[in-house]
Amino acid sequence: MNYLDDIFALKGKTVVITGASGQLGSILSKAFQNAGAVVIGTDIAENAALDLEYYKLDVTKKKEIADVFSNLAKKHGGMDILINNAGVNTFEPFPSRSEKKFNWVMNVNLKGTFLCIQAYVDLFNKKKCEKGSIVNIGSVFGVVSPDFRNYTDCTRKNSEVYGASKAGIIQMTKYFAVHLAERNIRVNAVSPGGINDPKNPQGEDFIKNYSFRVPMKRMAEAKEIAGAVLYLAGESASYTTGQNMVVDGGMTCW
Repeated sequence: MNYLDDIFALKGKTVVITGASGQLGSILSKAFQNAGAVVIGTDIAENAALDLEYYKLDVTKKKEIADVFSNLAKKHGGMDILINNAGVNTFEPFPSRSEKKFNWVMNVNLKGTFLCIQAYVDLFNKKKCEKGSIVNIGSVFGVVSPDFRNYTDCTRKNSEVYGASKAGIIQMTKYFAVHLAERNIRVNAVSPGGINDPKNPQGEDFIKNYSFRVPMKRMAEAKEIAGAVLYLAGESASYTTGQNMVVDGGMTCW
């Protein structure tokens, strides 16, 4: 075993990633696979173009989560790491925000994270596991508000409900880090800054404006978020819990 394998200790670990077919989820799935983990992807999509074990899962449905996690326990004997990555956003101007859209974002992002943690801990207790790790995906917009001066040619304006849901995830991370410490379950969060999306690109002016606000003068690539998640999930972070690692090129420094 080489040094990195030893300190991260991800080889053979069972990792469940929600929202696995999305831009960040697919990158995280590949990253954990390359680290030698057994990766199980879940998503609401019927078919995910992922070369891994995959389950269709709506994280807002408690019974669906329980059924999928139960199946995983039977097949793999348990679950070592949970990555709560599933998330949605809504982009219409806030005066026209419908209650349905507001509830949708809160249900997927915040309630979905809670339900998955709840099911993970239930499985952890039933299997009498010795230790576990949860990494929640927050957002820089759970820490600061978007600068709407950036959105000169982009209709995908970040919403108040998305930021509120991600701030809730960050606070929930701290709560469960304390609440689950006695069970030896670490709970952390990673909050990405703006990520470049080549399949659904933001406007050119938006990219320019956003990058101007970032000390590193650019948006993130999805693969640059993976390192933080791998660190917090693995044994290299064995004394790290309740933290929100912001990966934003330094934007929140000023």
